[in-house]
Amino acid sequence: MTKVKTEVKKNKVTEEQLSKVKEQQTKMNNLLRDVGFVENQKHVLLHEYAGISQEMEDYKKELEKEYGAISIDLETGEYSEIESSEEVKQ
Repeated sequence: MTKVKTEVKKNKVTEEQLSKVKEQQTKMNNLLRDVGFVENQKHVLLHEYAGISQEMEDYKKELEKEYGAISIDLETGEYSEIESSEEVKQ
């Protein structure tokens, strides 16, 4: 039996085409990395928001113990009492 040597022809794109494909892949990878970074920032900010929201609710309860149900003018600090729905019915 005789061995036949076969040559495998390697096909290649041009250097310019390869360069463009590599550039596009690099851009895609960078964008995906940036999206991940932004998602992480979003996660951190949402946790901060939830914390501040809880602090506000806690402080509202403190103020309500001292003043009752009130609405505060954030410009002047003046407040007015909020009538409960039972008081409005009478």
